Amino acid sequence: MKITSIFLGVLLITFIIIQLFAIRSQWNIETYPYEVTKTYDQFEIRRYESTLFTSVKLSTKTYKKASSKGFSILAGYIFGDNDRNEKIAMTSPVAMTLEDSMTMLFMVPKKFDKETLPQPNQSQIKLRTEPAKTVAAIQFKGWANDAKIETYKQKLIAALDKQSLSYTNRFYFLGYNAPYEVFNRKNEVIVELKK
Repeated sequence: MKITSIFLGVLLITFIIIQLFAIRSQWNIETYPYEVTKTYDQFEIRRYESTLFTSVKLSTKTYKKASSKGFSILAGYIFGDNDRNEKIAMTSPVAMTLEDSMTMLFMVPKKFDKETLPQPNQSQIKLRTEPAKTVAAIQFKGWANDAKIETYKQKLIAALDKQSLSYTNRFYFLGYNAPYEVFNRKNEVIVELKK
């Protein structure tokens, strides 16, 4: 009984340390910059500036498969699987297009441009500049899955229709937390608005 209590205590302390580390590491992560231009009850309108991303197109439309495979490929690149064996800082959020063939995107830190960024060793990784855009964003907490993402996509569509705001078919899922983070998980579904 005593050994079990000690073991559980060590597990609890380890869990707490990992969560504190996760919270602290979020403070230092560069994020996709935007300006909120209008706030509604369920969503907000944002203006994003033009930003460079690394991306990988995946032959699946399920969140679980796409997130696992895409993250593995792009994380390998930023952890040094590139022509200079250079580590690149993680950024937030991780973005995924909501299409039949999903594309996962990692924002490139601002200190790099296309000329100074290490070249990926894997040919399926592409550099992609997302142009400046205006989007509508709806937020949800907890762990993301296909059902939640679709639910919030539909909520966003209904809220935009209610406000008579025109939108494109370019929807994205944004995930802000590392897989091991348990508390304060933040997710969003965004859609580009028509000009």
